[in-house]
Amino acid sequence: MTVQATGCRTAPVLKQRGQREVFCGLTGIIWLHRKMQDTFFLVVGSRTCAHLLQSAAGVMIFAEPRFATAILEEGDLAGLNDAQDELDRTVAQLLERRPDIRQLFLVGSCPSEVIKLDLSRAAERLTVAHAPAVRVLNYSGSGIETTFTEGEDACLAAMVPVLPVSEARELLIAGALPDVVEDQMLGLLADLGIGPVRCLPARSREAEVGVGPNTVFALVQPFLGETCAALQRRGARHVAAPFPFGAEGTTAWLRAVADAFDIDDATFERVVAAPRDRARRAVAQASEPLGGKSVFFFPDSQLEIPLARFLTTECGMTAIEVGSPYIHDAIHGPDLDLLPANGTGGPTISEGQDVDLQLDRARDARADLTVCGLGLANPLEAEGLTTKWAIELVFTPVHFYEQAGDLAALFARPLRRRALIRSVAPALAAAE
Repeated sequence: MTVQATGCRTAPVLKQRGQREVFCGLTGIIWLHRKMQDTFFLVVGSRTCAHLLQSAAGVMIFAEPRFATAILEEGDLAGLNDAQDELDRTVAQLLERRPDIRQLFLVGSCPSEVIKLDLSRAAERLTVAHAPAVRVLNYSGSGIETTFTEGEDACLAAMVPVLPVSEARELLIAGALPDVVEDQMLGLLADLGIGPVRCLPARSREAEVGVGPNTVFALVQPFLGETCAALQRRGARHVAAPFPFGAEGTTAWLRAVADAFDIDDATFERVVAAPRDRARRAVAQASEPLGGKSVFFFPDSQLEIPLARFLTTECGMTAIEVGSPYIHDAIHGPDLDLLPANGTGGPTISEGQDVDLQLDRARDARADLTVCGLGLANPLEAEGLTTKWAIELVFTPVHFYEQAGDLAALFARPLRRRALIRSVAPALAAAE
């Protein structure tokens, strides 16, 4: 008798709310400011916000990145100064010094949220004051309200209502990708005969996409719940698909998009056959240390479900627990369909976090690899667990065929390191 593998989409979800261990949404600026070349991100926050961004970006003091922090001083926090007047003056100085800015985001932080500074009103006022040269929008990157990758979601969702109306039948790809990966994706879609294709975010304001009832959109990042909802409110149709991680995930994503544009099977196979085979070979080679190993995911980036699907179906790993800050069925469902769950032997699917309770489960499970945030990695390593920093999976190009082997290698590297340490430990002990 054979046991038919079934997915985890209908599996019970462990939902917990308690202390969380996540980065705040401000960190999304680090990749967004590189993507949108004529956009500036002005964080309205404290010196702590400025230090976070400076450290995360690794920007030298004499560089001129397209982000900065408007520091809220003690007088602002105490209500002694008119924060709106202070903000107007800061923005005017910024735009005078940087006339290349076409779009400016006012980004809320914990301090601005606490004092209830109305940045939406400020954005409307400043858009009128500096129109048409500059468009001013706002979103919150506050750690009180957002997790690590929700900063990008909030940013893109803020852009959707002001995008122009379009009646054309177009494909919109939502989610920031490194330019080299985006170019690979656009090449595959062009070879399939799908077009025109637009991207959100666009590399410049002039390249922005229109949205309307004939717009078809697909996500390339699994943390864009608000952006997905905003596009649907504009009448666009969402193509649900597994996310393009690995050879099989990329093929499934392309297949869903191709089906939405009536691309025949022969054309599809002709376009994807060679890159899919290269990706399969690269994954097989890079994932050799992963076969038969177990993995435990702490919630961090909302990449956890599609990454668990990739590791289990393409790399031969077993998932013990897959935790995600939020789970959206319309977005994560296609990957959950493919995440193996035989009877009661499937992984625990958890949403949200009570970090102490989850740490207890991770210690009991003692998975071969634990994927977690920076704050947990070193303590768990000290307890003998092998860890992988979740943040690296966001900053590294990992989407689509040409990056499939690199993605597998990111997970294999900690296991190789652990094996090397164990191999030399006896010799080091004898030397002492």
